[in-house]
Amino acid sequence: MRQELVARQLDEQIAGRFPVGQRLRVLDVGMGQGTQALRLARAGHQVTGVEKDPRMLGAAREALAAEPEGIRDRVRLLESDGRDTGVHFLPGSFDVVLCHGVLMYVELPDALLAGLARMLAPGGLLSLLVRNGDALAMRPGLAGDWAGALGAFDTDSYVNRLGLEVRADRLSALTDTLAGIGAPLHAWYGVRVFTDTADDSAEVAQAEVDALLTVEERAGRTDPYRQVAALLHLCGVRG
Repeated sequence: MRQELVARQLDEQIAGRFPVGQRLRVLDVGMGQGTQALRLARAGHQVTGVEKDPRMLGAAREALAAEPEGIRDRVRLLESDGRDTGVHFLPGSFDVVLCHGVLMYVELPDALLAGLARMLAPGGLLSLLVRNGDALAMRPGLAGDWAGALGAFDTDSYVNRLGLEVRADRLSALTDTLAGIGAPLHAWYGVRVFTDTADDSAEVAQAEVDALLTVEERAGRTDPYRQVAALLHLCGVRG
């Protein structure tokens, strides 16, 4: 659900910024198992994926190996920390930079974001997926955990599905940060408005999945629903 929603939103932003058929230079920082990186490579773009977790990188390499040669040739995978982009790439090297599901693991993300913005060519797109710090009480509240919900109002930290204590970001703070690094906010979406409490392993019929996606996609671009989404998808544009 998350990956499909973000893919649709990202495609919308790319279509609105770049000529049809342009082969883009994409950097995916913290790419995980490479879902978005491979999807964009299949669409014809040149993709560089950066991942510091050897297990995730191994999964991405395995998935890439199963792709046709033409797609494999468009993907470069690099084991590195996202904060080291300046070591590997020149400023302005990419048209699109993705950083999805990474900021929650970075205590002070401003330096990372500034480095990512420097990787963008003028007019380039920076795509961030973060935990919504303004809606941390929603998950425990909907689960009936009233003590957890009450405590979530006054913090930016939470325990994720892996059992790790991580941090969330607020829309207002990230809007200021993006303006300060020269990639001001252009558009933002909510992701997982109604499905954040769903079990990841739940089996759902395809017809219901299609209906869920339709509702989630509409809610993710509509106030006030997107404001209480579990995740925020922010798109900044390099000036």
